[in-house]
Amino acid sequence: MTYTPHSNRYNNGMQYARCGNSGVLIPRISLGLWHNFGDVDDFSESERIICYAFDHGITHFDIANNYGPPPGTAEINFGKILNTQLSGYRDELFISSKAGYTMWQGPYGDHGSRKYMMASIDQSLKRTGLAYFDLFYSHRYDPNTPLEETMQALVDMVKQGKALYVGISNYPAEVAVRAYAYLAANQTPCLLHQCKYSMLVRNVEEGNINACEKSGVGLIAFSSLAQGLLTNKYLHEIPQNSRAAKATGFLQKEQITAEVLQKIEQLNKLAALRNQSLAQMALAWVLREKTISSVIVGASAVSQLQNNIATLNNLDFSPTELAQIERILG
Repeated sequence: MTYTPHSNRYNNGMQYARCGNSGVLIPRISLGLWHNFGDVDDFSESERIICYAFDHGITHFDIANNYGPPPGTAEINFGKILNTQLSGYRDELFISSKAGYTMWQGPYGDHGSRKYMMASIDQSLKRTGLAYFDLFYSHRYDPNTPLEETMQALVDMVKQGKALYVGISNYPAEVAVRAYAYLAANQTPCLLHQCKYSMLVRNVEEGNINACEKSGVGLIAFSSLAQGLLTNKYLHEIPQNSRAAKATGFLQKEQITAEVLQKIEQLNKLAALRNQSLAQMALAWVLREKTISSVIVGASAVSQLQNNIATLNNLDFSPTELAQIERILG
């Protein structure tokens, strides 16, 4: 395809928020490449999704070294699209990647050692064809590696020009606070903490939201649709081609209990009263929290992304609506 970005892409209704105390603004809706951008997926559709995102003000694209499948192919495919369709627009993009999960065999292909982290960013830069990442994350906390070792690797990535900013993902609040302190003391403050957060998974409220706010760190949410549970997909039954039916991902059939289905049905009725889809209300509910800079969404089709972006048309909740949601969620 031959693509020319829309000249009105920053006036299409996208909203932007600051990352903590930094100067960086990112879109309230960011695009994640966790699924649907590997070699097993339709490359042409991946290309259409990314171009549609950019045309509608999405400047932040989130990847990781192990995204695919196979691992690494999401970075490769994103690099192809970047270097063809978006080659002249690098400075308008905010691109993040991560390392922390298993990527290659042997003792140096996983976790949080300096050896793994530094090799990972070099590999990721090569796969994407980028000169630097705007943001590079430690993808998960490794209790068997000194925190200072992992954080110093992040600091050195910035010093070496391989990343402009650094962040952490999936860290417990008490460890995150130590990470923030180390990074700040080494003149490389943590820009974002990426956490799983949805109506059905609220652990982040137990400490990470307050820790981010006190430390001036932005919080960016992922899996805010609970792997599709907070959409109309599971209102009546488990669809044949869904992630739960395939049982190959993080969403398993046993998670979809009668109690969960009842909650989803009640939430869907409330969303309809707000003139939103269930997915839109679920994203808006996450974005209501002032510490949340952005929510990362995935998409297997342009229509899904279009629906998610439309969330921004109604982000406000009345006290009554919030109370109703709390009663439903129990």
